[in-house]
Amino acid sequence: MKIAILIVLAYLLGSIPSGIWIGKIFFKKDIRNFGSGNSGTTNTFRVLGKTAGLIVFAMDLLKGTLATCLPMIFHLDVNPLWFGLIAVIGHTLPIFAGFKGGKAVATSAGMLLGYSPLFFFYSLVFFLIVLYLSSMVSVASIFSAIFVTLSSIVLPYLWPTILPTHNWLLTLICFLLTCYIIYRHKENIQRIKAGTENRVSFGLNKKEK
Repeated sequence: MKIAILIVLAYLLGSIPSGIWIGKIFFKKDIRNFGSGNSGTTNTFRVLGKTAGLIVFAMDLLKGTLATCLPMIFHLDVNPLWFGLIAVIGHTLPIFAGFKGGKAVATSAGMLLGYSPLFFFYSLVFFLIVLYLSSMVSVASIFSAIFVTLSSIVLPYLWPTILPTHNWLLTLICFLLTCYIIYRHKENIQRIKAGTENRVSFGLNKKEK
């Protein structure tokens, strides 16, 4: 019974539509009606500004982290990745936003943070490097998802300090999320090919103000 309750709690945590709530409460805007129409972090930055974007990113990240930590908090002998995955599902199919959610990047990162902080920061460094080189969040998100999946396989053998043991569930979840992230970025991929993808004000190819 406790596990079932925590599964529901993990889903509800993931379902919190941070961007929508911040936009409506503080800016009187539904960000789904602006920019890309997405309710996630990147569109929040674009529509509501840097401060709101950072807050939404932190909320989307930490809800994945908190959900992943639920078994530890309630002393359950269950792989925490299951609860992190449920939160990611909640983020992508949120009951509080008509089951239309974000692209899963920030909440997936939060799952990694809850599971292995060292692995999270290792992956974050790669994300920031790609973001600096490309100045495109979509490119950094896609390549980082692929990188995390591959790293979950090879790190235990090449750099066990970061990830001491190989967890097939971690690899499977990372692979599935990578496929989903690529799918959700299909329009971004088309814009990248056409040279019209949105760029951020950071990095070698940053957007000019």
